[in-house]
Amino acid sequence: MAARPRVRSTPREECAEHPRAGSLRRIRLHLNPGLGSKKLARLTTRDVRTFLDGLRTTCQCCTQERDANRRACCAIGQCCKKRLSPLTVTYVHAVLKSALEHAVREEEIPRNVALPAGQLLVRCGNRRTTRCPSCAELYRQDTYHLIAAGLRGGKTIPDRVATHPRVFATLTAPSYGPVHGRRVNGSARCRCGRTHTQGDPRLGTPLDPDRYDYTGAVLWNAHAPALWARFMLHLRRTIAAAAGIPQRLLSKVVQVSYAKVAEYQQRGLIHFHAVIRLDGPAGPYTPPPAWATPELLADAIRISATRAHIDGPEINGRARSFVFGEQIDTRIIRSTAFQGGTTITEGKVAGYVAKYATKGTEAATGTLDHRLKRITDLWFKSVPEHAARMIRTAWALGSRDDLKHLNLRKWAHMLGFRGHFSTKTRAYSTTLGALRSARAAWHRRHTPPPSPTTLVLARWAYDGTGLTPDLERLAALIHGGPAREQEVTTSA
Repeated sequence: MAARPRVRSTPREECAEHPRAGSLRRIRLHLNPGLGSKKLARLTTRDVRTFLDGLRTTCQCCTQERDANRRACCAIGQCCKKRLSPLTVTYVHAVLKSALEHAVREEEIPRNVALPAGQLLVRCGNRRTTRCPSCAELYRQDTYHLIAAGLRGGKTIPDRVATHPRVFATLTAPSYGPVHGRRVNGSARCRCGRTHTQGDPRLGTPLDPDRYDYTGAVLWNAHAPALWARFMLHLRRTIAAAAGIPQRLLSKVVQVSYAKVAEYQQRGLIHFHAVIRLDGPAGPYTPPPAWATPELLADAIRISATRAHIDGPEINGRARSFVFGEQIDTRIIRSTAFQGGTTITEGKVAGYVAKYATKGTEAATGTLDHRLKRITDLWFKSVPEHAARMIRTAWALGSRDDLKHLNLRKWAHMLGFRGHFSTKTRAYSTTLGALRSARAAWHRRHTPPPSPTTLVLARWAYDGTGLTPDLERLAALIHGGPAREQEVTTSA
């Protein structure tokens, strides 16, 4: 059971964090007079409910004797009925919950009696493994089924799509300076003269940070989505030229569909993994022409990747342009029935692509998984120096007027990358929304109907993120520790 947001039935006005001065003032004015005589261990939920009801209905002038010195209003028996606002009552309740939560952690009391009974755990929907493993795992499984449906059918996609030309392509970033690296077999030495082991923190960091082109690296990440769009434009042109037909007529003969994910390399640069497929004019429901072969598609991908380029800004008198790196990998996808040991299969591709759909910069470079409000906040974060320099470079470039459209300060924690991690064309397969709707419909069919005599009127509001200590202990008893990520079966 992973950390999930809690919602509760209270007024909408809610304060997530409260200044210390305000909390002390609420303790002095309200908590001490109302609950100060109660022993902490004997405090009950009824006591808290009675205290909060009293705050809502009691005149504060009478309670705190504000008009005693003036001999007015309540002091002369004419109550002004000056009650606390719902926001202030919620504020006081939040301070009480926070204090009791601290007492629970210190094992002074067994449970937090200030937590309302009307709490409901809901999914946060965060795709990052570092933020919510449970929601990230669900997102990964949905992505797996989305990719697999476009490879072998299912989820409203016909099975005949498995006979269409399909290629798994990897497009990498160019070099912006030599970095520490290792070969797959681990036998070759790095340029630094050492042999790095897997997991070495120096992997991906520059050999000479002072000569590394951090500006080019950040700007390449920022222009990577536009470079992919330019690549797809060249791919359609190349396929049309190979078929001998005008590009404007290509969509009436062949449709190019794809699904891709973006992954960070250890050096902090984006590269793309994509499944690219050729369909007939009606998408996956019609076969492509006979001349549309996997070999033609693979050749067209390699040619288009070398032709694609984006003109960038001029920085310090140097005009920038962005292209893909020299390492371009294309592999034809075969069905399981035709697996020959040298090609990759549908299940392996779907599992491989889905794995990177839940990872961000923090997985490869150890950087942040949330935005920065101020660059000084980076001083208090445990971020590797290479990633920190890329973040500071993105922040500095974000102050330039000619780069405002890139929103580099907003995406500094992403090292400049501002695109979606998982994207696809509309005709490739089903959608994540359709998968969620099907799952919700299944739960509705298998959930007992509510009693017809039960009528619940409530307004739900955000209460907090994470599990309460009681639920954390329950999760530990059920799972024996933190929830583990379950691998999706990737056999075709």
